[in-house]
Amino acid sequence: MDRRIYGIETEFGIAHSAPGARQLSPEEAARTLFRPVVAWGRSSNVFLPNGGRLYLDVGSHPEYATAECASLEDLVAQDKAGELLVDDLRRQAQDTLAADGVPGQIYLFKNNVDSRGNSFGSHENYLIARRTEFARLVQILIPFLVTRQLLVGAGKVHPAGPEDFGAVPVGSGAPSYSFSQRADHIWEGSSSATTRSRPLINTRDEPHADAQHYRRLHVIVGDSTMSQTTTALRAGTTDLMLRMIEAGQILPDRTMADPVRSLREVSHDLTGTHPVLLADGARRSALDLQREHLEAVRAFVDREGAHHDRVPWVLELWERTLDAVARQDASAIDTEIDWAIKKKLLDGYAARDGLDLSAPRLAQLDLAYHDTAPERGLFNLLQRRGQAATFVPDERVEEAARTPPATRAAVRGRFIDAVVASGHHYTVDWVHLKVNDRTQRTVLCKDPFATEHPEADALVAGLRAAAPAGDGPAHGDAPVI
Repeated sequence: MDRRIYGIETEFGIAHSAPGARQLSPEEAARTLFRPVVAWGRSSNVFLPNGGRLYLDVGSHPEYATAECASLEDLVAQDKAGELLVDDLRRQAQDTLAADGVPGQIYLFKNNVDSRGNSFGSHENYLIARRTEFARLVQILIPFLVTRQLLVGAGKVHPAGPEDFGAVPVGSGAPSYSFSQRADHIWEGSSSATTRSRPLINTRDEPHADAQHYRRLHVIVGDSTMSQTTTALRAGTTDLMLRMIEAGQILPDRTMADPVRSLREVSHDLTGTHPVLLADGARRSALDLQREHLEAVRAFVDREGAHHDRVPWVLELWERTLDAVARQDASAIDTEIDWAIKKKLLDGYAARDGLDLSAPRLAQLDLAYHDTAPERGLFNLLQRRGQAATFVPDERVEEAARTPPATRAAVRGRFIDAVVASGHHYTVDWVHLKVNDRTQRTVLCKDPFATEHPEADALVAGLRAAAPAGDGPAHGDAPVI
């Protein structure tokens, strides 16, 4: 496929801190956070005018799912827009708490592990061709995903060593730093589960599109990425691998004997040289396997051509990151790749204050890196200082919080604007638009690339022309910046 629909679903960690006073539970903090959402959408699970979805997931985690995106730029903008949207809710919640006389601060973190060892996800979605043999795709993709964390891991301090939180022991137990936050919490290569037994790839067949032509690949092994360039590389490399697999490219069998153990071992080996055991008994390092993938993709692009103008950028940063790991010198990537940006920050504090990785201060800084609040989040501070690169300008991120990308999301966004303004009750999901009135009008939108839909547009026109304003009370302003 030369065209791809991408999406990212991000679960945010939430906490309330009130030294000397009672702390709100995550459930209480989340209910306060979502008051404006419920007031606007009559639910804690809503689609927004920008085409994305905002809801409370299992465990009271706020979750934002981007709208369908057809370019890396739109995906990055939509993903960062999610941070703006949830931070706007945080600021409103702070005002609510202050008005109620409740002390303390609400914190939102775009990371993957809390202090109790619970893990929450950042899931990637890729539209793939139905004709592609799914079992073959999974077989080829798992070794890539196991080793992809060298490129796009978010980095994590382990003050007590890698045995924390049920990880397969891979070291001495000394304090350490890993490529990935998520790797220690994955338990299968592929399955239909997402929480009970987390796999690298979720295999449920929910295309959110015309099932005759498309399937949705649901990758749940990735870390939540703060860096725009890391997010773009995460999707860009995976898209290139998928394009090559869909084209039927013959690749060496790199099936791993134990993908889950290898995932952990690779995460905790910053040299990238740990010998990963393959199913045929051979051993290859993560660096070797990633270089094989890179060279195969580069040869494919040389032969078939680049399918978008960012492909050369993806290939260059992919190679530069592998070179940095091989040289054990991250200076060439420490403004672009999350694990390297964070490691530089932590190494600087440790050197200045004479700390090692067991120091609680470094664990606090690790968490603060992922704080979404612009005024205190460490990543946001680094980006303002020019110490973290960007992929899209701030204005595009701000626009993405209000405006859908040029995909089916544009159809959905127009419908939501019109139906909310009309005061009608309605039901929306990724494919359906429904007005819950006497006519029970429903429109099915199966093409995720289509920015126009005659039936939906006629429904929108009717809603905009309707007077009086419909059956239900009008909603308030959308909970967006």
